[in-house]
Amino acid sequence: MTLRRKFWVLTGLRWLPTGMLIPIYALLPLERGLSIAELGAVVAVQGIVVLFLELPTGGFADSLGRKPLLVASSVFALVSYGVFAFAHSLGWFMAASALAGVFRALDSGPLNAWYVDETIAAGEGETVAAGISGAGTVIGLAIAGGAVLGGGLVAWHPVAAFDALGTPYLAAAALTLSQITLTTLLMHEDRSARAGKLLASIRQTPRGILDGARIVAGNRALRALLAVGLFFGFGMVGFEQFMPIRLSELLGSADLAGTMMGPVSAAAWGISAAGAAAVPLLLRRWSMPAVSMVLVASQGAMVVVMGLVAGPLGLIAAFFATYAVHSAFGAVYETLLHGEVDAGHRATVLSLASMVLQPAGSLGAVVLGLLATGVSTGAALVVAGIVLALAAPLFLVRSRPSAGTGQGAELVGGRLDTAGASGGNAPDLRERPVGMPRTCGSVRTGRPGPADQPAIAFDSATRIRFSETE
Repeated sequence: MTLRRKFWVLTGLRWLPTGMLIPIYALLPLERGLSIAELGAVVAVQGIVVLFLELPTGGFADSLGRKPLLVASSVFALVSYGVFAFAHSLGWFMAASALAGVFRALDSGPLNAWYVDETIAAGEGETVAAGISGAGTVIGLAIAGGAVLGGGLVAWHPVAAFDALGTPYLAAAALTLSQITLTTLLMHEDRSARAGKLLASIRQTPRGILDGARIVAGNRALRALLAVGLFFGFGMVGFEQFMPIRLSELLGSADLAGTMMGPVSAAAWGISAAGAAAVPLLLRRWSMPAVSMVLVASQGAMVVVMGLVAGPLGLIAAFFATYAVHSAFGAVYETLLHGEVDAGHRATVLSLASMVLQPAGSLGAVVLGLLATGVSTGAALVVAGIVLALAAPLFLVRSRPSAGTGQGAELVGGRLDTAGASGGNAPDLRERPVGMPRTCGSVRTGRPGPADQPAIAFDSATRIRFSETE
């Protein structure tokens, strides 16, 4: 088996369990007695754990090796799935969520980093982009296929003694076990040069935080873009976590909602990919700030519609419309972030952007959960959509041109000119297929949506997480 095929096989196994859990992630705790507010607290735990572990674990892949970190993250995923499957109280669900947070923090791209390193070592660096682009397709297919399988398992209910909504967690655990086995067999790397780097990586974390703070303090457009992440992280909880809950209310059955969410989620990701593919066409006609404003405002409006519709068909249609702009907005948003910093600081800024989403998502899960419990799920979705749309005006903020710094972006002729911010080469989505990571040095990558970036300040790169269900 070629290196690229190994990479794609392991990538598919990594994301298939995630897809299986999308239809039932929010429904299982509710069926087992938790309130929507308590579900919000469970979701918040995962975000908080990821927030605090993101930087300390950021350099583990570079210091310990890709294979050990991938196996460790998979073990945490396996344990988390097992605890979720049998949890029947708030404490156990929070414990499972905390374990999932550790898994997510460790799983910020060691598999992709391994592929890039091994491909370059083999003298085939020019094929890296094709391999990672193919992995993006594999991820989409795995999530979509997993969602269908998860919904099918709920409908089939093969283990009568076990509740239907918990069955996908058992299947996800079995798939993760096979992933661990194949990882140990297929991944090979030389870790001799990594000895002694772990403590150095941890010591560099405070310096990375200070570097990021200095960059943000000196660039008002960058501050505005990071603020967008706060609104987006809060609002994203609405259409991700409350969609299955709202659907179950309209259908009158959690099991039926879990069954339907499989194909609905699969179709939504397909629509999202099509929307992302249309980004280059939009950018040929309008500027990136203008496109970003329209996309995020449209997405917020569709989430509001999700909260107002009175039937399942209308809810599903609004959900599809929400996802039609989801990945497209993420791609343009991250390109704007690229334009605000030079190459030496991009990983730092992307790390900060990723971290901003975590507390915002946790806050959204708690606040919207309380609102759904005290008022209604529809009201929570309306508030989530309004908050999401409020991010749109922030794209009007421009940088002050700063000669010689390599930073700053300004609107020229109605379009974003970022040549000075990227070493003379303005970021352009047309340079690569949408969703394909830009690669340079050590790469951590991951999930559908914005591109993943190389490590600089934190000894390992960090992606922006545009999903709370990962």
